[in-house]
Amino acid sequence: MTPESPSFRTATPADVPDLVALIQSAYRGDASRAGWTTEADLLGGQRTDPDMVAAVVNDAAGRMLVAETDGGVLAACCQLENRGGHAYFGTFAVRPDMQGTGLGKQVLAEAERLARDEWDAAEMHMTVISAREELIAWYVRRGYVRTGERSPFPYGDERFGLPKRDNLEFELLVKKLP
Repeated sequence: MTPESPSFRTATPADVPDLVALIQSAYRGDASRAGWTTEADLLGGQRTDPDMVAAVVNDAAGRMLVAETDGGVLAACCQLENRGGHAYFGTFAVRPDMQGTGLGKQVLAEAERLARDEWDAAEMHMTVISAREELIAWYVRRGYVRTGERSPFPYGDERFGLPKRDNLEFELLVKKLP
């Protein structure tokens, strides 16, 4: 398989260490700068930790979707949570060296399919740091709508990173699932 044709599966507890490494590499530090979706200029420190990822993997109301390429290489992941009527999409990570290959679009499409077909979700919801205009634009091109609804960044909780700015907040994006 290639990045153009990944295989998808639900993560297991054995995947947690690799998932933490993937998520960290896609969001923070110098490794993340190889891709286009880095948060390294906004946040330092960790993006997640093994306990946080294990909680998603073991959540009965959701799943951590994994995309693998040829040879079982963990290439991308995302969190899906069934919230009754809508699904929540988060913890989306694509290996920095595979960003821009179309893999992210395929992961998002598979997540939307699962939410619609398995949970009867009418909408997909996500929150994105509002300062990440390029990422928000990417989601808008895929049918997501900016709601203008904002929520605060968890300042003071180092589990989510060390802010480099004092104006971080999340914006809710929503897409109706056909």
